[in-house]
Amino acid sequence: MRGGAVRGWLRGAVGGLPGVYWFLWGGLLINRIGGFAVLYLSLYLTSERGAGAALAGVVVGTYGIGGVVGTLFGGVLTDRWGRRATLIWSHLACAGVLAALAFSTPIPVISGLCLLLGLVQAMPGPAFVAAITDMVPAGHRLRAFNLQFWAFNLGTAGASLLAGLLARWSYLGLFLLDAASTLVTALIIAWKVPETLSRAVRPEGAKAGIRTKARTETKAGTQTKTGTRAKAGMRTVLADRVFLAFVGLTVLQALLSTQVNTIVPLAMHADGLGPGDYGLVTALGGALIVVGQLFVPGVIDGRRKDRVLALSMVVMAGGFAVLAVADSLPVYLGAAVIWTVGGMLAAPPNAAINSELAPPLLRGRYQAVFFLSFPAAAFVAPALGGAGLEVFGSGHWIIVAAIGLLGAGLHLVAGPAREAASQAREAAGPAREAASQAREAAGPAREAASQARATAAPAHEAAAPAREAAEPGHEAGSRAHAGPGHAKRQAGHTSGE
Repeated sequence: MRGGAVRGWLRGAVGGLPGVYWFLWGGLLINRIGGFAVLYLSLYLTSERGAGAALAGVVVGTYGIGGVVGTLFGGVLTDRWGRRATLIWSHLACAGVLAALAFSTPIPVISGLCLLLGLVQAMPGPAFVAAITDMVPAGHRLRAFNLQFWAFNLGTAGASLLAGLLARWSYLGLFLLDAASTLVTALIIAWKVPETLSRAVRPEGAKAGIRTKARTETKAGTQTKTGTRAKAGMRTVLADRVFLAFVGLTVLQALLSTQVNTIVPLAMHADGLGPGDYGLVTALGGALIVVGQLFVPGVIDGRRKDRVLALSMVVMAGGFAVLAVADSLPVYLGAAVIWTVGGMLAAPPNAAINSELAPPLLRGRYQAVFFLSFPAAAFVAPALGGAGLEVFGSGHWIIVAAIGLLGAGLHLVAGPAREAASQAREAAGPAREAASQAREAAGPAREAASQARATAAPAHEAAAPAREAAEPGHEAGSRAHAGPGHAKRQAGHTSGE
């Protein structure tokens, strides 16, 4: 029975997904396991390049600026180039930037390369999501994205452990191995992942303002032209005050979580702890997410989302407040457990609210704006956090905790309006679904008619010269056939005169 139960659980967790999905998933996992560079970039700058904490924070902050640009740029390329091309070329460019970082020594050059690294590492995000949505049937997408989230955190935990060992050996090797894992991901995608853009449902996206190709009938056959309503779609997102308030609160949460990758290693270094110790802290957080995230829905199910998010912010604030008195590895590990639990509580309601507030035809744009909160925080947190740690010392963590408590209160204030907006969208859902199904049902007929017209057009054009050549003969024959009668009528007319 136990074996059957395990097999049933595995089928429910990973079954029903197409084979090509697993190559994409495997590439993501390999890339995350090899993602060492960003985790130890601040330590590399201070210990190997002689930068102070404030300067290191500013340099690492350029990575966040690149992430903002890369997210938008990657989304555009995903729709113009296609998912596969965007994934391949962004990973190849990322491998090149990492190799350049490995051999660069001037701080200005490193800063510019950090900017490029943020750009090319953010570009694949929209393409990964779009490709999974294209290739996985609607009924299995939740499972596919859950496994993607699991792979991301599993890979991050593995990278943290390996990076701690590699940093003791060689920072050069750390950057080069990161580049190698990125190159392997590009090769896997080029080898096994086909282009999925053609499988996407395009008519609905066109109404949402996504660039789409529309067919136009001409005398020469079927011509393709490009149209867009992108500005109208983005205006809708930027006019949604309830959603933008939610994005702002997500930025506050991201400011807390980003401390782990940027400022915590500097604090541990100041307390005499080495790269391996920091690797244990981040690996513990990743392991908790991988093991415990599956149990979170059972804990928060049926509870109001604003209260769950407020609780998560309070818990995260408590974890970072502990760092104000931390001076040893066990204390840092205990703080990591607390802030990780807070982040785990926030993940499900954040995803649910984001999907509930977005109209079905504008979910891509809503997701893009929502996702930008994280690279924005990746710039602000190290830029201000490094200076805060230098100026306030341990007091920096009290300020971080206060930001978390502020976010908790604002979630409680904004919660009722969010719930009302979500319920209104949910009430309108059945009508939208029926209309969408009707459009889908009519789609094959429209496509068949379009293809029939396109097929008939060349034949019609080919017959035109023959018809034109036959016209003179047809007219001559008509006159010959009417000749005798015409002569008799003409004679009778003359006699009558």
